[in-house]
Order: sequence, then structure tokens, then C-alpha cells
Amino acid sequence: MEYLQTADFWIGLVKIVWINIILSGDNAVVIAMAARSLPPVQQKKAVLFGSGAAVVLRIALTVVAARLLALPYLQILGGALLLWIGVQLLSDEDDGGGEEKQYGSMFAAVRTILLADLVMSLDNVIAVAAAAQGSMLLLVLGLAISIPLVIFGSTLMIKLMERFPIIITLGAALIGWVGGETIASDTALSGVLSAHPWLHYAGAAAGAFFVVAYGKWQQRRAAVAVQ
Repeated sequence: MEYLQTADFWIGLVKIVWINIILSGDNAVVIAMAARSLPPVQQKKAVLFGSGAAVVLRIALTVVAARLLALPYLQILGGALLLWIGVQLLSDEDDGGGEEKQYGSMFAAVRTILLADLVMSLDNVIAVAAAAQGSMLLLVLGLAISIPLVIFGSTLMIKLMERFPIIITLGAALIGWVGGETIASDTALSGVLSAHPWLHYAGAAAGAFFVVAYGKWQQRRAAVAVQ
């Protein structure tokens, strides 16, 4: 255990925690949006289970992330999944009465968190793995320490969403942005993107616009159906 006393170990640990905090902002938004429709007690459990399971998922992904990202069309598929999740979470927004919501169970909320984190973490874990420099102990410790920070961020977002509903729309737009960005980052499109770098941001903006526009349209359609 002598390496625990070395400066390199602690510097690497700080790097991993810091990287995970920076890269987990969008994950906190997804966790908050998925858990907001649950009763307060279940919200806490969904945030806890979702955050913990997401970190375990990231550790597992670290082993295969680089190879997965090299597969063509995988990120296109993952980005499309994120767009779908963003639309579903936005169309689930309370329109006033709010007695029934699509993500009404903790299982559904945790499932949504894991699906979104699976896609969003593919490129994130590469940065974390680089900071770990092959040390599984550093990787596990760094991600584990980050759990309370992600939980705090998610809990804060839930409270803000209850007070300022516009944040729900902004959160859905962020998920759409990440989805569009993920699609544009696929290796199958690398040739086109190298010739036209602006398409990366155009794809991200298009993803955000699609999620908000389509999600709002579904909201209006559901409101008309209820009437």
C-alpha cells in the first residue's frame, strides 16, 4: 500500500474526481428530470440508485469505451436514443394538474437514468481512464468519491425544476444537444466533419431544437386529447 503515500496517486485521484464533476453536469440533469415525477422519498432513492449504478456502469465501460467509440454508427444509434429520452422526459412535464406522469415508478426512472448515462459516458470515461493511468484502484476511488457530488447536483436540480419549470425545457434541450453532438461525433461521419467542422455544432443545435420542438408538440397533443 506504499503507493497510497505517493504524490502521483493523490494527484491522479484529484484529477479523476475533478474530471468526473465537470463531465457529470449533463448526467445530473438527466437524473433530476427522470426522478422529478416521483414522490419525495422515492426521488431520493432513484437519485441514489441511479447515481450509484451509473458510476458502476462507467467503471465497466472504461474497459471497452475506446473500442466501442471506434465502431461506426454506434454513436449515431446512441445519439438517437438520447434524443428519444429527451423527448420523453420533456413530454412528461407537468402541464398544471400533474396527477399522472409517464415516469411514475422508481424502476422506470432508474432505467431512464442508466440508458442515458450509458450513452453519455462513452466518451467521458476515456478522459477518466487516461487520468487513472491504468490504476483500477484510482478509477474506482475517483468515481466513488464523485457519487455524493452527482447526487447533490441532481437533488438541487430537482428543487430548481419544481420552482422554475423553464429549467425542465432547458434540461431537455441539453439532452438534445448532447444527443446531436453524439451523432455528429460518429466515426462514420469523420470525413464529412473534418471538411466541415461547423457541422458538429450544427448537429448539436439541431438535436436540442428537435427535442424541445417535438416534446412540446407531444405535450400539446396530450393536453388536447385529455380535453
